[in-house]
Order: sequence, then C-alpha cells, then structure tokens
Amino acid sequence: MTTETKKNRKALTGNEAVAEAFRQANPDVAAVYPITPQTELMHKFAEYVNNGQVDTELVYVESEHSAMSASVGASAGGVRAVTATSANGLALMWEILYIAAGMRLPIVLAVVTCAVSGPLHIHCDHSDTMGARDAGWIQLFSENAQEAYDNTLQAFRIAEHRDVLLPTMITLDGFIISHTTEVLEILDRQAAKKFVGEYEPLFSLLNPEQPITMGSLDLQDYYFEHKRQQVEGMYNAPRVIEEVAREYRELTGREYGFFESYQMEDAETAIVVMGSAAGTTKETVDSLRERGVKAGMIKLRVFRPFPHEQLAEALGHLKAIAALDRSISYGGQGGPLFMEIRSAMYGKDIPIYNYIYGLGGRDLFPSQVESAYNDLFEGKSGERMRYLGLRE
Repeated sequence: MTTETKKNRKALTGNEAVAEAFRQANPDVAAVYPITPQTELMHKFAEYVNNGQVDTELVYVESEHSAMSASVGASAGGVRAVTATSANGLALMWEILYIAAGMRLPIVLAVVTCAVSGPLHIHCDHSDTMGARDAGWIQLFSENAQEAYDNTLQAFRIAEHRDVLLPTMITLDGFIISHTTEVLEILDRQAAKKFVGEYEPLFSLLNPEQPITMGSLDLQDYYFEHKRQQVEGMYNAPRVIEEVAREYRELTGREYGFFESYQMEDAETAIVVMGSAAGTTKETVDSLRERGVKAGMIKLRVFRPFPHEQLAEALGHLKAIAALDRSISYGGQGGPLFMEIRSAMYGKDIPIYNYIYGLGGRDLFPSQVESAYNDLFEGKSGERMRYLGLRE
C-alpha cells in the first residue's frame, strides 16, 4: 500500500465517499435532482461546487428524466458528465438510460439502491438497478463505502475507454452504506486526478471542424448494426475492467476484479451475493469454518457485463450453490442473480438454489444466512426460490 493512501484517512458516509470521488474526478457537468436516499450525495457535491473546489457546472433540473437528459447533452457535447439517483428516480430516467447507452456516452451514474414503489418506500433493495440491467450500462456493486469510492474512480476509466464507451453505474445500498460512516483510505487529489485522467472525447457536437449527427432517426438500415456495436463494447469491457483494476491496485494496494472469492479454495458449498450483505455472509462463513464446515462465498462486483466464464470456473467444484437476490423477477424462474448464475453453470450437475432476502431494507441476519448454508449441506429439495426473513 502506498504511503500516500496511509496518510489520507477520512470518516465518511457512503454518500460522502462517492461525492469525494466525484470531487477528485472534477467532472465538467453534474445534473442534480434530490431523491431519498441519494439526496445527501449531491448535496455534498454541491458544497464542493459552491466552495470552488471543483470546476463543475451544476445543473439543477426538474426531474430525474431531465437529469439524465442533461447528462446526455453534456456528454454528447464532449465533456465529462455525472449524476446520481435512487429507486423511482432511476425508473423515471428509463427512456434516457437507453439513449445514453445507444449513443455510447460514458456518463457515470451513482445509484443509491432503493426499493421501487409501490407501495411507497425509501429503503434498500436492488429492484431499481436490476430493472435497468438490460439498458446497456456497465454495473458495479459495492459492499461498503470504501468500495463505493474506489468503484467510482475506476468507473470513469472504464466508461471512457475507447474500446468500451458505455455509461457506467456504480451502486451502494441505500441507508445501509449511503448513511453509514466508515473510515476510508482516500487518494491524494493529485493522485486521483492522475489516475482518472483528462477526458478526451472521440466526438463532440460542439466541434464545428468535425460536424456529426447524434441521436438521429435510425431505422431498419442501421439500427441492428448499432445495437451490435453496443454488444462489442460490453465484450471489450471485461478486459478494460481488469486493466483498470490492476492499475488501481498498484496505486492503492486494494484489489478488485469481477468478484471476490472468500474461503473458496476447499469450499463444498457457496453463496453468491452482491452489495452490503456480503459482510454478513462473510461473518457467517467464518462462524461455520470455526465449526469445521467447508462453506465459501463469492461477492459479485460486476453484474454487467456478467462474468459467466470466470464465475463458472470459480463455482465448478462445489456440491451446491445458493444465489442471494435482493430483488424479484416477477414471473421469472428466480431472481436476476440466480438466473444469471444458472445460465453460467449450464451443463454442470450442481444444484443451484435461490434465496430472496432483504426487500425494502429488511435486515439480513447471520442466522438466516446459516440456514441457507444448512439447506445446501443437507441437500434439501423442494422450491428452488426460497425466502430469508419473510414473516409467515
């Protein structure tokens, strides 16, 4: 770990951690609109703008749809653009999420994950980001405030890479991470600025020497080909994600990949989980290991593009697998994470079970996670989609 990171330790909430990363990246434009539990994130960044700590043009808009529209306009104009939202705010951006990805604009969006109403709700689950999983955005999940900060800095490099050029959302669990204070290792601003680098757009609508058209009508002649180009950006993203992670590790000592393997070397069963619940799952694994139970865990960081091959290799030696989903795919054959894992493990004779947990911010307890491990070790059959912490 560098001396530089050791000297820069701050107590920050998750929202403040992402705002700090935004400050260090010094975006040209930030479009802002409040929604709980994201509001404090952009409140903090607005302080930086007001105090002259960034050169950012802060655009106050009338809705989240306008926030993403303003981000699209700014990015198409050739500048670095950021915004943030939660839950129904992300849903209101829906139309423009697809436009941002289709126009290959490297916008960075912080999503403080929250249940999508109704009923009216303001606490955590992953239904907002999972609803956007096919919009063409790269998606990075964070376990804690440190990871939210680190993921945000890396998101700029990933999104803006010439072989990717896709918008990227980083996620942090609403209230659980966004409003909880942790001591973080923060980069020196010059080091962070050097890592993120200057944004050099491939095109700009504001360049009269190179006039272009963006967002025009695109019918049968070319639409299919343009969608295939987006796929190519996603195909290239894993290599870029790894390259950026290696460089970040050299700078900070903190290592990131597609996922984190925990006690997986000799594990017989494992749980795959995303976000803040990974900490509870690790605690449960440690407790089981002390009793001689060979339990393991995979904490997935990159949900889009989904690391099918890497995950299948990491899980291929197990006797049983459980996917913990903090959202439901209504009418589907399980939650979004479960269905991706089952696809990745196609052809392998390993039972895979799905547990829905924590909807609407309901707490996940180690005893509940342990009950899932017990099911795996005991080989309990029955419904493949089960529920943790659901009142009967």
